[in-house]
Amino acid sequence: MVSLLTVAGVVVAVFVGFNIGGSSTGVAFGPAVGSRLVRKTTAATLFVGFGFLGAWTVGRNVIATMSSSIVPATQFTPIASVAVLFFTGVSLLISNLYGVPASTSMTAVGAIVGLGLASDTLNRALMFVIVSAWIVAPLVSFTIGLVVGRYIYPYLDRYVAFTTFNLHFIQLDRSGTIPRPYINPNASPQDIVGSLSVVTIACYMAFSAGASNAANAVAPLVGEGGSLTVNQGVLLAVGAFGLGSFTIARRTLETVGDDITELPILASLIVSIVGGTVITILSYFGIPASLAVSTTSTIIGLGWGRASRAAALAELATPAPDRPELDVTTGALVTSRVEEAPASPTIGDLARHEESPEEPEEIPDVPEIGAEGPADLDERSLFNPNAAKRIVTMWVLTPSLAVVASYPVFTVLL
Repeated sequence: MVSLLTVAGVVVAVFVGFNIGGSSTGVAFGPAVGSRLVRKTTAATLFVGFGFLGAWTVGRNVIATMSSSIVPATQFTPIASVAVLFFTGVSLLISNLYGVPASTSMTAVGAIVGLGLASDTLNRALMFVIVSAWIVAPLVSFTIGLVVGRYIYPYLDRYVAFTTFNLHFIQLDRSGTIPRPYINPNASPQDIVGSLSVVTIACYMAFSAGASNAANAVAPLVGEGGSLTVNQGVLLAVGAFGLGSFTIARRTLETVGDDITELPILASLIVSIVGGTVITILSYFGIPASLAVSTTSTIIGLGWGRASRAAALAELATPAPDRPELDVTTGALVTSRVEEAPASPTIGDLARHEESPEEPEEIPDVPEIGAEGPADLDERSLFNPNAAKRIVTMWVLTPSLAVVASYPVFTVLL
């Protein structure tokens, strides 16, 4: 019976890791693949490699927290481990059905909390720290995005350009016996720097994803009396990531623009840097947190900050009730340059295989804050309240449901 449960636990862990690899590869390498900088197979290979690096180094701290610190490792019996992984897998299903980046990490912790409450072994002091980090991390990501969007982003967009190549950035000369790689001859020095930045940051995102998500797949199976050692758990998680990266991620890479269709490549890179850094820092301290939540918070802050450039701080602080509403979303990032200067291509352009507009010979200077457009903004014009409500609700609901649903299950099982 125990051996069957162990096998079931490994199978469920592979299922969870498979889905994580499929979704995270698209998030990390969507811009790089859409810009024809790397091929899908190369993207999957890089994701697995850097995901392994993140899981093997920083990710060990998160595995240790989730496998033995929230509740004692002895509580993870084979049947309890299967149950925790089951609730983690269900969170992925809920996230996909509702199209909201619900946190797998938060839901996995919620299921472990249900186990701890049922067995009266929950480390409440540690949970206070973890929940505090869940509150602070999105606020930090949002604030950084807001500051960058309002004060820095327009200048970056003024001078930084990203090219979408008709042919891949790296070409192969097959005229000889051994294929020889060479850079696309249409690439300018600025294109080369920009392209290397896109790929480098994608690899950094893969590192962050590995660091934060390996524990979600294998933590219940690791630890004292567990089915796997930490090293085995990391290898199993990364192997499952690879299955998803080389299979279902191919479709995710093709359709990555469907959900954030007007997010420019430059903005996606800023989001990746901020979200990835926040999660890497938390992972270093062993705190399980959501990469999806941090990146989404950064997107909202970046769009909010960009939109708010149309008004001075004093105007935003005292909005007039009779001002017309403006529909401001991440699309505000697309129009960050003045009217005569088209913005850089968006992820949506890449997903639809549309050609990006040609750069003008001369790009006008960036307007001062308050001079970019009409300062007719109010609180509702700075973000989509319905979308924000849906996202925040799911962030709170999924881990809460995991606790509520798992508690009676573990009460019966223990």
